[in-house]
Amino acid sequence: MNENDKKILKVLSKQYPNIAAASTEIINLQSIMNLPKGTEHFLTDIHGEYEQFNHVLKNGSGAVRRKIDEEFGNTISDKDKRSLATLIYYPEEKLEIVMKEEDNIEDWFKISLHRLVQIIKRVSSKYTRSKVRKALPKDFAYVIEELITEKEEIQDKEAYYNEILHTIIRIGRAPRFIVALSQLIQCLVIDHLHVVGDIYDRGPGPHIIMDTLCSYHSVDVQWGNHDMVWMGAAGGSLACIANVVRMAARYGNLATLEDGYGINLLPLAAFAMETYEHTNCDVFALHCSNTDYNAKDLSLDTKMHKAIAVLQFKLEGQLIMRHPEFHMEDRMLLDRIDYEKGTIRIGEKEYAMLDTDFPTIDPQNPFALTEEEEKVMDRLQHGFMRCEKLQRHVRFLYAKGGLYKIYNGNLLYHGCVPVNEDGSFARVEVYGKQYYGKALYDILEHYARRGYYAKDPAERMAGQDMIWYIWSGQGSPVFGKEKMATFERYFIADKETHHERKNSYYKLLENEEMVERILKEFGLESPDAHIVNGHVPVEQIHGESPIKCGGRLLIIDGGFSKAYQNKTGIAGYTLVCNSRGMQLVAHEPFESAHTAIVKESDLFSHSIEVENFPRRKLVADTDIGAEIKERIYFLEELLEAYGDGTTMEEV
Repeated sequence: MNENDKKILKVLSKQYPNIAAASTEIINLQSIMNLPKGTEHFLTDIHGEYEQFNHVLKNGSGAVRRKIDEEFGNTISDKDKRSLATLIYYPEEKLEIVMKEEDNIEDWFKISLHRLVQIIKRVSSKYTRSKVRKALPKDFAYVIEELITEKEEIQDKEAYYNEILHTIIRIGRAPRFIVALSQLIQCLVIDHLHVVGDIYDRGPGPHIIMDTLCSYHSVDVQWGNHDMVWMGAAGGSLACIANVVRMAARYGNLATLEDGYGINLLPLAAFAMETYEHTNCDVFALHCSNTDYNAKDLSLDTKMHKAIAVLQFKLEGQLIMRHPEFHMEDRMLLDRIDYEKGTIRIGEKEYAMLDTDFPTIDPQNPFALTEEEEKVMDRLQHGFMRCEKLQRHVRFLYAKGGLYKIYNGNLLYHGCVPVNEDGSFARVEVYGKQYYGKALYDILEHYARRGYYAKDPAERMAGQDMIWYIWSGQGSPVFGKEKMATFERYFIADKETHHERKNSYYKLLENEEMVERILKEFGLESPDAHIVNGHVPVEQIHGESPIKCGGRLLIIDGGFSKAYQNKTGIAGYTLVCNSRGMQLVAHEPFESAHTAIVKESDLFSHSIEVENFPRRKLVADTDIGAEIKERIYFLEELLEAYGDGTTMEEV
């Protein structure tokens, strides 16, 4: 036994000071190993669509309804099943309706409580009593444990349980108890949630989604490029801040910044009103799918949109000049405009500009900010960096996230692993050194963390500039394109210039050699390993399948964002992996939570079998199982040490 192992035994002996304690823990852990693995739920590219996100989270991509069907079969009607499912998803809202409309509320309470208890018994059956106990709501923990635990010593069990429920109703605690039971079911149906990137931008409620994730019982996040730009903005990167504000303006979501995060946009509004009052802003029309948008703000928001877009192009140009190693000189376009002719030269071609009315651009020094622009950016930077809610959300992303994750034999990432046309790993220069594959992810994540946490100003700025590169650079795994054609989409009519050529990875999704090479690069050589991928919407409407390379690679972005749904034909994919197999779930567009509650209409979805496991997977087959095996090993070593007197028991 080496010195490190001896130290581990010493620590364990404090927790388990004698043979009895160590033996009990070994028995407990060994029993956990033989339970079915928990259900994993994968979501990606949520893009601020909080109502659909919350509903999918509440229903577990259909897992709750499946449990209801399994438990009650044909013993209750489909209407009753829908009503029970709605109660579980939205207990407080449903109770408010029921208590106004129901003639015999006591009977309704009795029936509903019995059914909820039955569902909890079913969903908790694959967990240890200890794990269930930890999930119980504090106010009702004892009562729920009594109701879901079989008591062999009680002869008239039905009377015993009925009396508990009758008392809950009699003392007026039934509504709160129903809410607690419903939330417990939601918690137990899904053991762990994976968010494979892009929580932010386009939709109106990323802050609401983040609040939900911050309180979720078990979650990890793989950063998407849209998350990265918000993380950079929270750290103080001016280029990232400009991008975030521009996208909020473009999609009619400035309220997300003002109301959701309390960031003061008045300095930008005042600047835009004064500077762009008589300026043509036609090409900065909003792309708004937000039904709550107030049309009276349209004129001001359009001016703000143009003002922040010009600031973005200036700030990005400055950043690119600071970092020639980014090789992004082709994204510096303000100095290629012929302001007299109203044209711009890109490559070997000259294109007519749709707009050259730029009151703040000096053609001789186009990337310089005016004094007023500098003041606006200083105020915005202060707002982002002093916003407690945004900082809390971003710290959560750093704590629970990364650019990739290996979990239970699957590789999760947003975007792509950059490859060459032949499928070999592309080398990317990062501050003077070449990286590829896993090493590229690791170094980029290192700099992303330094961009937020570094104390040294120069190190912090280098990290923030790298975050911006991860957002939109050609070598970025989470971007995965040759360029971000934001400028061209605004100012050039010729759609040839709008095209953003994707990395060769996307042409090779069916290439077994490339997929195997990627899995092996990240240490996954099992034939059961999968890549779970977000970022690029799957166009089901054109017959595209999310299942690639014989099921080894799964692209689960199907258009959560309303901005993509005309293109994809659906409203997102989610992936569910339980002890029996993996299923992709394709979702239809979600109308609203209000409709789901009032009409008891669930989100329509259909499942696609990805893989049925040849035998039911147990905890022993998971990453947690590997940790438990190691713990059992050391506990057995501790038992042996107690037995031969190497370590002394406490008596």
